[in-house]
Amino acid sequence: MTRYLLIVLLILAGCAQLPPPPDDAAAKKFETVPDRSLIYVARPGSDNDFVALVILDGEPIETTYHGTYMRIIVAAGAHHITGFAGDGGSIRLNTEPGELHFINMTTSGFLSLNRSSFELVDAKYGRSLVLGGTLTNEINR
Repeated sequence: MTRYLLIVLLILAGCAQLPPPPDDAAAKKFETVPDRSLIYVARPGSDNDFVALVILDGEPIETTYHGTYMRIIVAAGAHHITGFAGDGGSIRLNTEPGELHFINMTTSGFLSLNRSSFELVDAKYGRSLVLGGTLTNEINR
């Protein structure tokens, strides 16, 4: 009996949700950076469970999962965010210092043929996506 109880407890412990990273609370304050631009790329919790790599200006920056977001600090100017390899999703942004942008990222596909979609959204919806998600990483480029 004790053995079965131990197995059940170990299984439940494996299902426990990990705590958010320490920077998650700070990122959710939405504080701008005076001489830089901020871009939040967020995937809703209801999105597919596909893993998707995000490319910023031609360089891989982070892998995303449903229910996660990333905070990207960039120099003002033109930026291009895309999916990886055959993933044709992309969005172009022109940013100004002190601006804050929210991008809703969703995925679709079949088996390993994933496709990302990026959509610039208003601040109210963007903040709700971020507040409902967990930070994967803060990228400073």
